[in-house]
Amino acid sequence: MFFNHLKIAWRNILKNKLFSFINVIGLSIGICAAMVIGSIVYYDFSFDNFHPDKDRIYRVTTEYKSKEGEFSNRGVSVPLMRTFQEGMAGVELTAPFFNTSFAKVENKEVGLKFKNVDNAILADDAYFQLFRYEWLAGDSRTALSEPAQVVLSQKKAEKYFPHIKTTDVLGRTLLYNDSIAVKVTGVVADFKENTDLNFNEFMSLASAKMFNGRDIATDDSWNGTSSGDQLFFKIKDASSIPIIQARLNALAKEHKNTAPWAADNERLFVLQPLSEIHFGGKNGDYPFNNSEHVASITVLKSLSFVALFLLLLGCANFINLNSAQALTRAKDIGIRKTLGSSKKQVVRQFLGETLILTVIAAILSLFLAPLLLQQFSDFLPNNISLSVLYSLKGITGILLLIIGVSLLSGFYPAFVMSKFKPAQVLKGQFTKGDKGVRLRKTLTVFQFVVAQVFVIATMLVGKQLHYVMNKDMGIKTEAVAYVYLPWNDNSESKKERLFTKIKELDGLSHISWGNNPPASNNVSSTMLTYFKDGAEMHQETEMLWGDVNFLKTYNIPLLAGRDRLNDSIKEYVVNETFAKALGFQNPSEVVGTFIKRDTLQIPIVGLMRDFNQRSLRSGINPLALTGDWGNRNYSSFQSIHFDLGSNAEHWANTIKNIENAWATVYPDEEVEVQFMDELVEGFYRTEQSTVQLLKWATGLAILISCLGLLGLVIYTTERRVKEIGVRKVLGASLGQLNFILCKEFLILVGVAFLISAPISWYLIQNWIKDFAYKTSLSWWVFLASGLGMLLVALVVITARTYRTANINPVESLRNE
Repeated sequence: MFFNHLKIAWRNILKNKLFSFINVIGLSIGICAAMVIGSIVYYDFSFDNFHPDKDRIYRVTTEYKSKEGEFSNRGVSVPLMRTFQEGMAGVELTAPFFNTSFAKVENKEVGLKFKNVDNAILADDAYFQLFRYEWLAGDSRTALSEPAQVVLSQKKAEKYFPHIKTTDVLGRTLLYNDSIAVKVTGVVADFKENTDLNFNEFMSLASAKMFNGRDIATDDSWNGTSSGDQLFFKIKDASSIPIIQARLNALAKEHKNTAPWAADNERLFVLQPLSEIHFGGKNGDYPFNNSEHVASITVLKSLSFVALFLLLLGCANFINLNSAQALTRAKDIGIRKTLGSSKKQVVRQFLGETLILTVIAAILSLFLAPLLLQQFSDFLPNNISLSVLYSLKGITGILLLIIGVSLLSGFYPAFVMSKFKPAQVLKGQFTKGDKGVRLRKTLTVFQFVVAQVFVIATMLVGKQLHYVMNKDMGIKTEAVAYVYLPWNDNSESKKERLFTKIKELDGLSHISWGNNPPASNNVSSTMLTYFKDGAEMHQETEMLWGDVNFLKTYNIPLLAGRDRLNDSIKEYVVNETFAKALGFQNPSEVVGTFIKRDTLQIPIVGLMRDFNQRSLRSGINPLALTGDWGNRNYSSFQSIHFDLGSNAEHWANTIKNIENAWATVYPDEEVEVQFMDELVEGFYRTEQSTVQLLKWATGLAILISCLGLLGLVIYTTERRVKEIGVRKVLGASLGQLNFILCKEFLILVGVAFLISAPISWYLIQNWIKDFAYKTSLSWWVFLASGLGMLLVALVVITARTYRTANINPVESLRNE
């Protein structure tokens, strides 16, 4: 019986090739989107799921609240680590560690040298008790118990000790930073599963002093926090969480910063489960200092909704077309019932047809999925793949998806058609009534509502992205570049020699010393004090370091006063926002006043024009430009900035000359020339991926909706062939006939627009509110999208109705 149902279902599919094709395409697009987006979602939720007791592992992070706003730090102060190690109620195991790097690592036995080694941490044995590593050599209980001990990952061990067995690496010595001899005490396998713990070198925490690092035993600074100082621990059970959090709240209160400027500030220690670390927490921070990817719950939810709606559009197509064909297949059903078929058998027959079409669509989706995933390759991590689809979990998910889509798409048409009464059908007395028509109209409206929401959202998000990427930030970004000097080489003579060589190159308009560029994701701030009317005003201020040519290089004009006299004099140039924050109605009046930093009185000698220090999501903050005088132990000038000039044809050659100059001064170091316009573009990588997603979602939604509309138009026009013939005989023109046939469908598209416009406005209003600078939600965007969708629908409808209206009345009225 089952195979008989399948055989009949296949015959019916072949009999209605066009409608079957439309159904398969609509379903395959939805299933393909579900497969690709499901793989992306699965990837981001698969991080660090393999650790034992993962549900009991937490990290402590720090959140700050002040009048300037809220921000977070994924690290904690070092004394808090010590407090946990000494014992905390509800805590079973504590594992602090510090992110670190090494200027040089040498294997003296074979003469191998490695510079700028990163992805390393300072940790103790508790780290390997908390996180599951496969040990290839060494003992996890003692490998990091003493100073000058290091555990290597398998790949790092093979790199440091090529052609040597893993077990033979134990006990060998590496030389760090030219003078620190360290013994290898363990080798662990590299993680095969997805993880954010991308560390491959584990130095014993007891070695921290040897590398001028922080020492847990002696560091008492509760107010100093670094993002690389991590505190992980394992709780005893779920009931421990409120106890630990209460203790953290008490510690934050007990060790509150007592400086006058911090009186209104609040610091909180917050627990973060291991399962949430990959998603960056409240402020979307990267999981660790060496992380390359941070997932977003909001983005994943948006992707899931896109997949859901594309699936629903495909199912709506199926329901629409199959219910519209009910009259065509009514006699078939009547005969089946007369010959003894039960209602359940008829339902199974139609569900069988749906299942076959869904399976075909799923197979087609497996071929389309890699092509769709490739469209998002620029915005996704390199190791995302569709391999999960071919695993047991993936195959199970696809089977469940096929069953779910088959039931959702086929149940209603099967249920409706199984209710036909044989006697009425075979006598030709069967009519469907208005219920089926209302359903088809509702589903058509739903399809075009979804499509038009995508169209409007794409246009408005694209408009906002174009606005922020082209808005004048107040600084020169085109043809301006910079290079950071090697962090491990502090030779002043080399720095000056490189600067001189670059300065002598042809084609450069300006060249200057500095640190971070004026707009970047790196923020350094300090608290400055201003005395007004006998009272102190404390203002948190972002610091920018640059020489006397820095403002010229980035084309930042002075509005009042002057620039600093030289690079080492203690003077500030501040921005307009800083002056307004101090209460100056006329910002230029700030020139000539004095600001106190710690015990130093520093004059403000100039006022520069405001510019955006980061993306236009955030506003302009108080800022001070200063020279190279704040630090005794090292120079604040760690980068060289230059204007490449207006002749774009010479830029490539100039960059090559800069790289050659670098090679003569730092032959063992790689140079990376970074461009301001690329940096600014990187501010909006999330928005760019959103636009890319919306473009594809819009295109697919329109395609599905138009295919469904085409199917309905074909069915409707075929049912009204005789009516059209009569109207032509009575004198109706081709235009009148097209209008009669198109009117009903165009009204549905218009109704869809009226519904989609307020939905789109609400969604975009919520999205755009996160931007400090935003474009207007122009009325013409809504009108243009509505007219555009109406035009697309009209083309689809007319393409079919014109053909039907052109049929010779003699042919259409012939009684066969």
